[in-house]
Amino acid sequence: MKPRDAATLIIVRDHREVLLGVRSARHVFMPHMYVFPGGRVDAGDARVACPVGLREEVERKLLRSVPPARARALAMTAVRETFEETGLLLGHAVADPPRSQSAHWKPFFAEGMVPALDRLDYVARAITPPNNVRRFDARFFLVDAEHLTGELGGNGELEDLRWVPLSSARDLPLSPITELVLGLLGERLAGGAGDPMQVPFYRELFGKELVEHE
Repeated sequence: MKPRDAATLIIVRDHREVLLGVRSARHVFMPHMYVFPGGRVDAGDARVACPVGLREEVERKLLRSVPPARARALAMTAVRETFEETGLLLGHAVADPPRSQSAHWKPFFAEGMVPALDRLDYVARAITPPNNVRRFDARFFLVDAEHLTGELGGNGELEDLRWVPLSSARDLPLSPITELVLGLLGERLAGGAGDPMQVPFYRELFGKELVEHE
Protein backbone atom coordinates (compact mmCIF):
# COMPACT_ATOMS: atom_id res chain seq x y z
CA MET A 1 0.00 0.00 0.00
CA LYS A 2 1.46 3.34 -1.07
CA PRO A 3 1.52 5.93 1.74
CA ARG A 4 -0.72 8.98 1.27
CA ASP A 5 0.64 12.46 1.89
CA ALA A 6 -0.49 13.96 5.19
CA ALA A 7 0.43 16.83 7.48
CA THR A 8 0.29 17.39 11.22
CA LEU A 9 0.55 20.56 13.28
CA ILE A 10 2.18 20.52 16.70
CA ILE A 11 0.97 23.54 18.69
CA VAL A 12 3.15 24.49 21.64
CA ARG A 13 1.95 26.81 24.39
CA ASP A 14 4.38 28.59 26.73
CA HIS A 15 7.18 26.23 25.59
CA ARG A 16 5.83 23.56 27.94
CA GLU A 17 2.44 22.32 26.69
CA VAL A 18 1.17 20.72 23.48
CA LEU A 19 -2.34 20.39 22.13
CA LEU A 20 -3.50 16.76 21.85
CA GLY A 21 -6.80 15.05 21.15
CA VAL A 22 -7.90 11.43 21.11
CA ARG A 23 -9.03 9.72 17.92
CA SER A 24 -12.51 8.30 18.39
CA ALA A 25 -13.39 4.62 18.25
CA ARG A 26 -14.93 5.04 14.78
CA HIS A 27 -11.49 5.65 13.24
CA VAL A 28 -9.87 2.63 11.60
CA PHE A 29 -6.40 4.15 11.92
CA MET A 30 -5.12 4.58 15.50
CA PRO A 31 -8.44 4.65 17.41
CA HIS A 32 -8.25 5.70 21.07
CA MET A 33 -4.79 7.23 20.57
CA TYR A 34 -3.88 10.81 21.45
CA VAL A 35 -2.50 12.68 18.44
CA PHE A 36 -1.71 16.14 17.17
CA PRO A 37 -4.28 17.68 14.81
CA GLY A 38 -3.73 16.79 11.17
CA GLY A 39 -4.81 14.66 8.25
CA ARG A 40 -4.29 13.74 4.64
CA VAL A 41 -3.78 16.23 1.83
CA ASP A 42 -6.98 17.25 0.04
CA ALA A 43 -7.07 18.27 -3.62
CA GLY A 44 -8.12 21.77 -2.62
CA ASP A 45 -5.00 22.23 -0.50
CA ALA A 46 -2.95 22.36 -3.70
CA ARG A 47 -5.35 24.59 -5.65
CA VAL A 48 -6.43 27.22 -3.13
CA ALA A 49 -4.65 30.57 -3.44
CA CYS A 50 -2.61 31.81 -0.50
CA PRO A 51 -0.66 35.08 -0.62
CA VAL A 52 1.59 34.08 2.31
CA GLY A 53 4.32 31.56 1.57
CA LEU A 54 6.54 29.36 3.68
CA ARG A 55 9.75 30.80 5.06
CA GLU A 56 12.73 29.95 2.88
CA GLU A 57 14.42 27.67 5.39
CA VAL A 58 11.22 25.68 5.97
CA GLU A 59 10.51 25.29 2.27
CA ARG A 60 14.10 24.20 1.64
CA LYS A 61 13.72 21.29 4.06
CA LEU A 62 10.45 20.16 2.48
CA LEU A 63 11.93 20.35 -1.01
CA ARG A 64 14.24 17.45 -0.12
CA SER A 65 11.37 15.09 -0.87
CA VAL A 66 8.62 16.99 -2.74
CA PRO A 67 8.34 19.71 -5.41
CA PRO A 68 7.40 23.29 -4.39
CA ALA A 69 3.68 22.94 -5.11
CA ARG A 70 3.45 19.83 -2.95
CA ALA A 71 5.43 21.44 -0.15
CA ARG A 72 2.93 24.29 -0.05
CA ALA A 73 -0.01 21.86 -0.17
CA LEU A 74 1.35 19.99 2.84
CA ALA A 75 1.59 23.22 4.82
CA MET A 76 -1.93 24.21 3.77
CA THR A 77 -3.19 20.81 4.93
CA ALA A 78 -1.70 21.30 8.39
CA VAL A 79 -3.46 24.67 8.75
CA ARG A 80 -6.80 23.46 7.37
CA GLU A 81 -6.94 20.25 9.38
CA THR A 82 -6.08 22.12 12.56
CA PHE A 83 -8.95 24.54 11.99
CA GLU A 84 -11.39 21.72 11.26
CA GLU A 85 -10.37 19.51 14.16
CA THR A 86 -9.70 22.13 16.86
CA GLY A 87 -11.45 25.36 15.84
CA LEU A 88 -8.13 27.23 16.03
CA LEU A 89 -7.01 29.40 13.11
CA LEU A 90 -3.44 29.97 12.05
CA GLY A 91 -3.99 32.97 9.82
CA HIS A 92 -3.40 36.59 8.95
CA ALA A 93 -6.43 38.86 8.85
CA VAL A 94 -7.07 40.41 5.43
CA ALA A 95 -9.67 42.82 4.12
CA ASP A 96 -10.47 40.70 1.07
CA PRO A 97 -9.87 36.97 1.65
CA PRO A 98 -9.73 34.68 -1.41
CA ARG A 99 -12.91 33.19 -2.82
CA SER A 100 -12.77 29.46 -3.19
CA GLN A 101 -14.97 26.67 -4.50
CA SER A 102 -13.37 24.28 -2.03
CA ALA A 103 -15.88 23.20 0.60
CA HIS A 104 -12.97 22.57 2.95
CA TRP A 105 -11.58 26.10 2.64
CA LYS A 106 -14.72 28.23 2.51
CA PRO A 107 -15.19 28.19 6.33
CA PHE A 108 -11.58 29.28 6.87
CA PHE A 109 -11.77 32.19 4.43
CA ALA A 110 -15.15 33.18 5.89
CA GLU A 111 -13.25 34.13 9.04
CA GLY A 112 -11.48 36.88 7.07
CA MET A 113 -8.15 35.09 7.20
CA VAL A 114 -5.51 33.66 4.91
CA PRO A 115 -3.26 30.82 6.12
CA ALA A 116 -0.17 32.07 7.94
CA LEU A 117 2.27 29.64 6.37
CA ASP A 118 5.13 31.92 7.39
CA ARG A 119 4.53 30.97 11.05
CA LEU A 120 5.27 27.30 10.47
CA ASP A 121 8.45 25.47 11.40
CA TYR A 122 9.32 21.99 10.19
CA VAL A 123 10.08 19.21 12.66
CA ALA A 124 10.13 15.79 11.00
CA ARG A 125 8.81 13.41 8.38
CA ALA A 126 7.51 9.92 9.14
CA ILE A 127 6.14 7.14 6.96
CA THR A 128 3.80 4.58 8.46
CA PRO A 129 5.42 1.11 8.25
CA PRO A 130 3.99 -1.54 5.89
CA ASN A 131 1.21 -3.91 6.97
CA ASN A 132 -0.91 -1.17 8.57
CA VAL A 133 -4.59 -0.60 7.74
CA ARG A 134 -3.65 2.91 6.61
CA ARG A 135 -0.29 4.31 5.53
CA PHE A 136 0.70 7.98 5.54
CA ASP A 137 3.76 9.95 4.50
CA ALA A 138 3.36 12.63 7.14
CA ARG A 139 5.17 15.90 7.68
CA PHE A 140 5.13 17.35 11.18
CA PHE A 141 4.99 21.13 11.43
CA LEU A 142 5.38 23.24 14.57
CA VAL A 143 3.85 26.56 15.63
CA ASP A 144 3.61 28.64 18.78
CA ALA A 145 0.08 28.89 20.18
CA GLU A 146 0.39 32.68 20.35
CA HIS A 147 -0.08 32.81 16.57
CA LEU A 148 -3.48 31.08 16.62
CA THR A 149 -6.91 32.54 17.26
CA GLY A 150 -10.33 31.05 17.93
CA GLU A 151 -12.00 28.91 20.56
CA LEU A 152 -10.99 25.30 21.16
CA GLY A 153 -13.71 23.09 19.70
CA GLY A 154 -13.61 21.46 16.29
CA ASN A 155 -15.63 19.00 14.24
CA GLY A 156 -15.51 16.03 16.62
CA GLU A 157 -12.82 14.05 14.81
CA LEU A 158 -10.64 14.58 17.87
CA GLU A 159 -12.17 14.11 21.30
CA ASP A 160 -10.91 15.30 24.66
CA LEU A 161 -8.92 18.16 23.12
CA ARG A 162 -6.60 19.54 25.77
CA TRP A 163 -3.30 21.20 26.53
CA VAL A 164 -0.93 18.61 27.93
CA PRO A 165 2.38 19.36 29.67
CA LEU A 166 5.31 17.92 27.73
CA SER A 167 6.50 16.40 30.97
CA SER A 168 3.40 14.18 31.26
CA ALA A 169 2.30 13.76 27.63
CA ARG A 170 3.89 10.32 27.43
CA ASP A 171 1.55 9.07 30.15
CA LEU A 172 -1.30 9.18 27.61
CA PRO A 173 -2.05 6.41 25.07
CA LEU A 174 0.22 7.39 22.18
CA SER A 175 1.32 5.80 18.95
CA PRO A 176 5.06 5.16 18.68
CA ILE A 177 5.50 7.96 16.14
CA THR A 178 3.68 10.50 18.35
CA GLU A 179 5.88 9.54 21.27
CA LEU A 180 8.94 9.79 19.05
CA VAL A 181 8.03 13.25 17.82
CA LEU A 182 7.38 14.39 21.39
CA GLY A 183 10.92 13.25 22.20
CA LEU A 184 12.33 15.20 19.28
CA LEU A 185 10.26 18.22 20.27
CA GLY A 186 11.58 18.06 23.82
CA GLU A 187 15.13 18.17 22.50
CA ARG A 188 14.30 21.05 20.19
CA LEU A 189 12.72 23.14 22.95
CA ALA A 190 15.64 22.32 25.25
CA GLY A 191 17.85 24.32 22.92
CA GLY A 192 19.34 21.95 20.38
CA ALA A 193 18.57 19.30 17.83
CA GLY A 194 20.91 16.82 19.49
CA ASP A 195 21.63 13.33 18.24
CA PRO A 196 18.37 11.58 17.28
CA MET A 197 19.93 8.17 17.95
CA GLN A 198 19.99 9.13 21.63
CA VAL A 199 16.17 9.15 21.65
CA PRO A 200 15.06 5.60 22.58
CA PHE A 201 12.04 5.58 20.28
CA TYR A 202 14.13 6.84 17.39
CA ARG A 203 16.45 3.87 17.81
CA GLU A 204 13.47 1.52 18.03
CA LEU A 205 11.86 2.84 14.84
CA PHE A 206 15.01 3.49 12.85
CA GLY A 207 14.73 1.54 9.60
CA LYS A 208 10.99 0.96 10.11
CA GLU A 209 9.80 4.54 9.67
CA LEU A 210 11.58 7.28 7.77
CA VAL A 211 12.32 10.16 10.09
CA GLU A 212 14.11 13.36 9.19
CA HIS A 213 15.34 14.94 12.41
CA GLU A 214 15.68 18.73 12.29
